[in-house]
Amino acid sequence: MSADGPAKGAVLVLGARSDIGLAIAHAFAHAGHAVQLAARDAASLEADRADIALRHGVSVSLHEFDALATDQLEGFVDGLPELPQVAVSAVGTMAEQAVNETDLASAQRDIRSNFEGPALTFGVLANRMAARGSGTLVGISSVAGLRGRAANYVYGSAKAGFTAFLSGLRNRLAKQGVHVVTVLPGFVDTRMTAGLDLPAKLTAQPAEVADAVVAAVNKGRNVIYVRRIWQVIMLIIGNIPEAIFKKLSI
Repeated sequence: MSADGPAKGAVLVLGARSDIGLAIAHAFAHAGHAVQLAARDAASLEADRADIALRHGVSVSLHEFDALATDQLEGFVDGLPELPQVAVSAVGTMAEQAVNETDLASAQRDIRSNFEGPALTFGVLANRMAARGSGTLVGISSVAGLRGRAANYVYGSAKAGFTAFLSGLRNRLAKQGVHVVTVLPGFVDTRMTAGLDLPAKLTAQPAEVADAVVAAVNKGRNVIYVRRIWQVIMLIIGNIPEAIFKKLSI
């Protein structure tokens, strides 16, 4: 990696339909990278593809991708027009905790979408990048995975698994020319969080997340909090004794 960040190779955005995914695509395109947008029903992103290409003057392609179709992940990666230099996973779902407690299908979808699918996709990409000897993998995880809370422990446990996976992958690939970045955004104002009463001072915008991701890739960062206050908050939450923590409603 040069002082100016990674070579201007293609950037693959998994979960490109999401607000965060699209913002990240715009940010890397603005920096001069070709972009590969991957999502379910990818053809419906044609207007976004054309907008990014016109606005930033880079090549943008669409790719059909389903993180839960695990038997198709290797074919998906090998079918890309080129192996990306950077791959970002913005894949994820978040059902209400009360629903996940009684609806096994909903809980399974959150667990698979936030952990299994992204982790297995990154496993394939990691092998291809390691064979090439270069690349960066960026996983959008969550501060919710740093300690299980009654309010969202199904979602949080899946993100905890993804965070641990990213840490192990980073350790494994450190000497193979491939870097892994873990992103812990905290609250983000997106369609997924619409309707939630989020405190403004703790809530980032998708473009803010995107800028933080590009900076982290360019600087070779390992783990980033989009807003640093979340590092303090989670340090406090993480150190509450269990006897007290289990009595709290947070």
